[in-house]
Amino acid sequence: MIDVWPLVHVERHALIADLEGLSDEQWRTPSLCAGWTVHDVAAHLVGNASPISIPALAAALVRARFDFDRMNQQDAERELGDGPAYTLRRLREVARNTDAPPFVPLVVRLVEEVVHGEDVRRPLGIDHVYPVEAVVPALEHQVRTKVSIGGGRERAAGVRLVATDADVVIGDGPEVRGPAVALLLAVSGRAAALDDLAGPGLGSLA
Repeated sequence: MIDVWPLVHVERHALIADLEGLSDEQWRTPSLCAGWTVHDVAAHLVGNASPISIPALAAALVRARFDFDRMNQQDAERELGDGPAYTLRRLREVARNTDAPPFVPLVVRLVEEVVHGEDVRRPLGIDHVYPVEAVVPALEHQVRTKVSIGGGRERAAGVRLVATDADVVIGDGPEVRGPAVALLLAVSGRAAALDDLAGPGLGSLA
């Protein structure tokens, strides 16, 4: 088992640094997360880092009529505040938190920070190097987890994922190779990462 929280905290602070100084137009940039702007994703990350009890989670699910996507949307809307300055301040406030939703594996915190970090950075043209120690467990989790609960198991089925920058080979079938971060994004449904990948299995993954 890895110690997830130090990796999560480093990535939260790195994203805050990249968000500082963005123009209002950049905050309105569509992210890789369908239907969400950069501001929406940042607000969602505030909600993810905030403590929530089992009763509060149950109440949020009831309000969202047991639709997880709707619940995420409602959580993000609450953290939009009166503009990006509010959301950025809230990100700073929760950056060192070690809270996670009940019943959710801690490794999901790494998935969120890396995938949503790229949801924000790629459309803005911001480069960032993620530690292999964060990316590899996130990738391994996603290929084990159903798409219906936020994973990428069905997308990765039938192909062999080979990271070119880490000692990672996952699955059987035609090969798809590239940076571990691009593999993580692709199995998480981000088509923008496919340009960073190659191999005979790429069509199947896409």
